[in-house]
Amino acid sequence: MKLLAIETATPASSVALGEGRVAIASASKVDRRGHAGFIVSALDYLFDQAGWVPSDVDAIAVDVGPGLYTGIRVGLATAQGLASSLGVPLVPIVSLDAVALGATTGHRHIWSVVDVRRGEVAVASYQPVPGGVVRDSEPRIVRPDHLRALLESDPTNALVVGDWEVLHETVLRGLHRVKSGRPRYPSAQALLGLAVGPVERQEFPSSRDVRPLYLREPDVNIGWTEFRKEGPWSQ
Repeated sequence: MKLLAIETATPASSVALGEGRVAIASASKVDRRGHAGFIVSALDYLFDQAGWVPSDVDAIAVDVGPGLYTGIRVGLATAQGLASSLGVPLVPIVSLDAVALGATTGHRHIWSVVDVRRGEVAVASYQPVPGGVVRDSEPRIVRPDHLRALLESDPTNALVVGDWEVLHETVLRGLHRVKSGRPRYPSAQALLGLAVGPVERQEFPSSRDVRPLYLREPDVNIGWTEFRKEGPWSQ
């Protein structure tokens, strides 16, 4: 099974080609605003390194968020365009799942965090299982004080991974059952691991039905009601 994974939901853009869960070629770059330029050159590089052509790909995994609005849109548009032209399925992956899968932990309850700006983070919790993780709470956006309350109410030993470094140090201070760790960002390699199961089970939506997981309204919205009132057709 030949897979292409595209990760642009965070500042750490990455792409990977893999035989199932095993990455054959990968590339990454940390740049909050350089997703589009990175994707084009990285895809050419990957296919050259792997000795593949695009038609070799059996499915495409893409991070649909939550994360950076522009980054999510760039990755999803690229993945949908490729999936449509190649006639292959598109596998949507949640960024929080990809971060949690990359965590190195024994039996700690995992809390995955992704910075969504505006002083807020997206968060979900996971139980480690042999070979992976299982999400046990729905992704949501919270303020730092709410995240601290969630961690305080967790009766187990916990591990916070992801973008916890954007939080004020007081959020985790004094939480003796809580440790912080890596990875900071989701990776295309993690997307490969998460995509294998759905592809094997043939469980994926139409590529046109895959939508970004923003969890809130975009930063910029047009006030259509007021615009129509004030527009030339308002008379």
